Order: sequence, then C-alpha cells, then structure tokens
Amino acid sequence: MKQVANIFSTENGTTEKQNSLMDTQSARESQEVQAMMIIAKRFPRDPIEAMDRILKSCTRETLAQSSVYSYPRGGQAVEGPSIRLAETLAQEWGNIQYGIRELSQSNGESTVEAFAWDIQTNTRQVKVFQVPHVRFSRKGKQILTDPRDIYEVVANNGARRLRACILGVIPGDVIEAAVAQCSVTLKAYADTSPEGLKKVADTFQNDFGITPEMIGKRYQCRFESLRPAQVVQLRTIYQSLKDGMSQPKDWFDVEPEKSEINSIVDET
Repeated sequence: MKQVANIFSTENGTTEKQNSLMDTQSARESQEVQAMMIIAKRFPRDPIEAMDRILKSCTRETLAQSSVYSYPRGGQAVEGPSIRLAETLAQEWGNIQYGIRELSQSNGESTVEAFAWDIQTNTRQVKVFQVPHVRFSRKGKQILTDPRDIYEVVANNGARRLRACILGVIPGDVIEAAVAQCSVTLKAYADTSPEGLKKVADTFQNDFGITPEMIGKRYQCRFESLRPAQVVQLRTIYQSLKDGMSQPKDWFDVEPEKSEINSIVDET
C-alpha cells in the first residue's frame, strides 16, 4: 500500500537541500581545478628559473637551520628534507597544489588526506590515513576532546605524509641540490662563539630538557669546545626532535624522571 508523504515533514526538504549544496560544491571545485590547469598550461614553469629560486631560498640561514631532519637507525643517522624545506620546494618549483584535508571524524579518530599535485605535468601523490584522537606521553594515553587538541594532532600527523607527497612530485635531483645548498649555508653560518653556543644550549634545555653536559657527553668533549660541524649536526638533531621524528633518548643519555624510577621500583 502506498503511503502518503507527510507534507509537514522536513526530511525531504533537508535531503534535497543537502544534495543541492553538495552538487554546488562539487561543481565549484571542478571549475577551480579546470582554471588551475589552464593557468598552469598558459604559464608553465621555467626549470632554470625555478632552480635558481630554490637555491637562493636555501641560502637563507633560517631556512637552512630547519631544512634537514635526522634520526638514528641501525647505528647510523638517516637524514632527509624536513617539512619546511619540502614546502619551500613546492612554492619555488611552482604550479604545485598541496595540503591536508580532514575527510571525516568518527569513533574517536579522523580520516585525513594529504596530497600534492603537479598541475603542469598532472603528477599526483595522495595518502589517506587514520589519526586517533589520542595523545601519548610518559604519563600514558590521553583521550582528546578539545577541538584545538584534535586539530594539532591531525596537523602534526598530516605534515609527515604531506612531506612525502611533495617529495614524490618534485624531481629527486632538485631535492638533492637543495639539501646540498642548505648544508653549505649551515656550515657558513655555524656559530661557535660563546654567545652562539649559549643560544644552542638554551634552546635544547628549554624545549627538550637536554643539558649542555648531555651534549658534551655525546661528543666526548666539553660543550664549550664544540666544533662547527658538531653545531651543524645539533641543528639537524633539533629539527628531528621538533618534527617528532626522534626522541631525546635516541641521541643523548637522558636520565629518567623520578616518577619513572619509582614505577620501575614498584614493579620489581
């Protein structure tokens, strides 16, 4: 038997309105993509000029200091372009769209998409992944409910995938040249003066609780006697810690906190 629809019901109107909004948004996104592709074809990148811009950017001390991350693996230090350098490469190489999108939230986790798209060559890298709304610390696992905390967790996890996507659409020799130029810049600006070393010590102490004694023990010398090459490596280690690629205990003999010692004693 056919049922007569309730003329006062808002379900049908709501559904039609949602479908209309989705169609409008889809049409707008399609038009934006077509416009970007037309502009990219009309104004193609000049590889020589783009490379010059990249190398010039890598001569900036502030970029060079955060250009490379490092983390220990198998007794050796593995290095690679940092998130900041990858973003600079995308900007200077030109005609590249990149970003992070949160697709949905459900069951205490977010579905996130990181992407990088070379509009000119139509080369695209996409990574879809899950980010639990959880923060792990020494005190254990903390469930996140504040939207700002969730945003930070999603952004931090998405940044690593975004870097991989960007590096996947830019030629490898361009990336290697940028890293090499950043290394030259770092060596040129390595400050081993007492003021420069104090700045390094304060940064590690305030951000990660790493003392000058721990740093000196790593290099088997007094902190005040660090050489330029060691200062350059410390900047790479700092960027790795800042990006979450490694932990202080991976590089330094970090003493456990009293709470950790007490928990170990209680277990025994």
